[in-house]
Amino acid sequence: MAIALEHVGMTCGNIARTIAFYCDLLGLKLILRKGDERGEYIFLDTGNGMLEIACPVADVARSRDVPPHEAGMRHLTFAVDSVDDVFATLEAAGVPVIERPRPAFFTEVLRRVAFVRDPDGILVELVERAPGR
Repeated sequence: MAIALEHVGMTCGNIARTIAFYCDLLGLKLILRKGDERGEYIFLDTGNGMLEIACPVADVARSRDVPPHEAGMRHLTFAVDSVDDVFATLEAAGVPVIERPRPAFFTEVLRRVAFVRDPDGILVELVERAPGR
C-alpha cells in the first residue's frame, strides 16, 4: 500500500535555468545535484514530495501538451499561500503566462488557480487550497 507520493520524474534542457525557476522563483529547495557521463540530475523538495529532474547531455526537445484524447500527465501543480502574489513574481520575471489568476472550478478542493509554463514548456498550475484543506 502506498504511503505517499515520493517524487515525480522530469527532464529539462538546462539545469541552471530549471533551478532558477523552481528554486529561486517558486521556492523549492535543492536537495541533491549529481552528474555522470549521461548528464546532470537534481532532486528538489516541494515540501511534501520531490521533483527528480534529469538534464541529459543530448539535446532536449521542448515539452508538448498532452492532447485531451491521450493519456499522460497534464500539468504540475503547486499549492501556494497566494496565487496572486506568486503569479505576479513569475510574470515580472518573464515567465510565460497561460492563464491569469481566477476562481477555481473545483471549489470543493481549490479556491484560486493560475497557469504558467516552466522553462521547458511544462504547464505549471498554481493553486490556493479551499478552506479546511
